[in-house]
Amino acid sequence: MRRRTVTAGNLEELLEVTSPAQAADQPQVQPPAPAPGPTPPQDHGLRTEFEFELPRGYVDEAGTLHRHGAMRLATARDELRPQIDLRVKENPAYLSVVLLSQVITRLGTITDVHAGIVERMYATDVAFLQDFYRRVNSEGHTRAAVTCPHCEGAFEVDLSGGRLGES
Repeated sequence: MRRRTVTAGNLEELLEVTSPAQAADQPQVQPPAPAPGPTPPQDHGLRTEFEFELPRGYVDEAGTLHRHGAMRLATARDELRPQIDLRVKENPAYLSVVLLSQVITRLGTITDVHAGIVERMYATDVAFLQDFYRRVNSEGHTRAAVTCPHCEGAFEVDLSGGRLGES
């Protein structure tokens, strides 16, 4: 099989050569103009973003505490990208920092969450986010089964919001 390399310069030429020829007697039909305004997103019943509340919270340079945030579902690209990151190659434990920085969409008022922010989080918050990531992407929900240490009663808590023990 022979392959042809396409560059930006000859892309139009290649499209003209490979497109089916139109009859000379048929008028060319212009594609319909796109509808004005943005297309509303379709609701497929799939939840792709999950709210959370950090146990301790992230304190930024200005001293503001950020505890509430959102994490989106991970894509295959999100999981593959850290594998080629030089920081991860040098220190495999850095993988979770890079991965979390890609899927956290918001942390308080911060919308540009990057690896530097995750690096400066408390260890308990990073451990919480790692568990939250696993639950959201593996199990598809944020609930956890727990047992009361006093009465040994079993119940579920939602890890996405509120402090443990609160209703």
